[in-house]
Amino acid sequence: MEQTLTAWLIPAVTLLAGVAIGFLVARLVPGAAPNRTQRQLDEIQERFDSYQSEVVSHFNTTASLVRKLTQSYQDVQEHLSDGANRLALDENSRQRLLAALEDSAPSQREKITPPASNEAPKDYAPKTTDTPGTLDATFGLRK
Repeated sequence: MEQTLTAWLIPAVTLLAGVAIGFLVARLVPGAAPNRTQRQLDEIQERFDSYQSEVVSHFNTTASLVRKLTQSYQDVQEHLSDGANRLALDENSRQRLLAALEDSAPSQREKITPPASNEAPKDYAPKTTDTPGTLDATFGLRK
């Protein structure tokens, strides 16, 4: 009985000692895998945050530039309109110049015309009623 107890006790104590030593070594070694993985994760998160801030900055700058472009276009249109009012020799010329300016100016919001039909486009060639379809056994054969 004493020998079977020793046969089980020595491996169990050895296993517990190995687990304890392994745990201590994993915690005390500075270059352990969990620590390195956490550093890599932090680095990737930092790069992602930097990328997001660059994207936001890019779109803010783009919006600002488009706003300036729109304002410049409106200033040019106003300048041309004032010039037409001041420099036209008579009322008829003035009206023609102003009409030409209004015709050349794009509308604030151009409407997109909807398609004529609500049917989805086909990915095959439609057939007529008197011709065989592509799945017909006689399709493509000469008579």
